[in-house]
Amino acid sequence: MPNASASDPAAPVFRVDKFVVPAEALPEVIAQIKRVHTILEKVPGCLRRRVLSQTGGAGEFNVINYIEWASADAIAAAVQLVQQQFEHEGFDPAAFMKQLGVRADMGFYSEV
Repeated sequence: MPNASASDPAAPVFRVDKFVVPAEALPEVIAQIKRVHTILEKVPGCLRRRVLSQTGGAGEFNVINYIEWASADAIAAAVQLVQQQFEHEGFDPAAFMKQLGVRADMGFYSEV
């Protein structure tokens, strides 16, 4: 769980997930990210959601998942909801990524 800014515990928190996705797996990975976004759009405090695909440049990450949360507290309900949905479906995100050859760098960020 992310830590809120020490100066403002109600400060927005940003989830940024960067992925290296093989070309043949792009449609499936993007569809999965968008599916999670449909779950998150119902959670209070989820302000913005974006899935970005690299169109140029030399970076290694070709897919970015960006979510802006109103505060660290808003994330707790989302984590619980997504975990429950995955358990209900029998979906294992780590196995999904491994099977498709996806590498990820995921984390929470705050404004500086």
